[in-house]
Amino acid sequence: MDVKSPSASLFSPSGSILLVGLGTILVLAAVLFDWQVGQNLGNSDFLANFPMTVSLVITSVMAAMAGFIAVPWLQKIKAGQFIREDGPKAHLKKAGTPTMGGIFFVPVGVIVALLLSKFAPQVMAASLMTLAYAGIGWVDDWQILQKKSNQGISPRGKLLLQIAIAIAFCFWLYYTQPGSITNVNLPFGIILGLGIFFWPLAGFVLAAESNATNLTDGVDGLAAGTGAIALLGLGAVAAPQFPELMVFCACMSGSYLGFLLHNRNPAQVFMGDTGSLALGGALGAVGLISSNLWPLFILSGIFFVESLSVIAQVSYYKATKGPDGIGKRLFKMAPIHHHLELSGWTETQVVGVFYLINALLALLGYFGN
Repeated sequence: MDVKSPSASLFSPSGSILLVGLGTILVLAAVLFDWQVGQNLGNSDFLANFPMTVSLVITSVMAAMAGFIAVPWLQKIKAGQFIREDGPKAHLKKAGTPTMGGIFFVPVGVIVALLLSKFAPQVMAASLMTLAYAGIGWVDDWQILQKKSNQGISPRGKLLLQIAIAIAFCFWLYYTQPGSITNVNLPFGIILGLGIFFWPLAGFVLAAESNATNLTDGVDGLAAGTGAIALLGLGAVAAPQFPELMVFCACMSGSYLGFLLHNRNPAQVFMGDTGSLALGGALGAVGLISSNLWPLFILSGIFFVESLSVIAQVSYYKATKGPDGIGKRLFKMAPIHHHLELSGWTETQVVGVFYLINALLALLGYFGN
């Protein structure tokens, strides 16, 4: 049965309105969080009283400004995206839109976070993890451009690189973090002590998170906006024990928000794997360092559903193969945002609904922690 399109009056078809709405909500959320935390400090230093707000706004502006230089440069070097012919037909007009946008906004978030946190060890580790996954994405994006197709690093090769970096990060966690890091905090005060089994889980979280954010990057503004929401929410969750990681999350959230100025519908640039893999790396690193795997799972609900839709599609197709080798499809196309598009939703309707869902998940992750 086709999913009915939401009312056109519920969400504006304009990507600009979605951008302004999301930016306003994120800034207001940051101000309210900072006010709640710092109202009793009695400190006149605005940076000290409103660290999340300052971090978010600074990186948003810097990333947006960087885009005015980087996007024309990407156009000049002909870093155009190759569009899948079997995808939604409306996407074919996007062919040639510059990709690899992560190269200009991810470093902005990382550099500002390092400076504002005064190079705190946890922020340095999360930054290296983010940049390492961004590096994998850059190699993939670059190969796609060189081959002039939508095939970059092989899926197996990409996964092996992600796992190798995840293992290195786990070694850092093992040698520098308290032994209690292997305890997973669950709702209702339940603590699940995993011991040695924590480490395979940690590696899985990093690889799965980055692949999930990568799959979500398929509609103008979708991954950038949902990523900005998830990062800010995770920063709020981590703030009590790790205020420096809150600054990192706010800076990265701001960088994705600033990028959204150029990535809103109709997109002038795509983040590419450079930006989408970096997003997953940042979320996974902060979730592991701060021992907030359960809130991370809640905040990543959109990314989880996107991944699950692909797994379900492939599994159902293989399970229903007939003698002719052709199986049935569970969705019109996976990930699920493409199914919704093919069911009559516009891109901005998909993005608007996903923003709303992710905002509710962020509140649930914060207040349910």
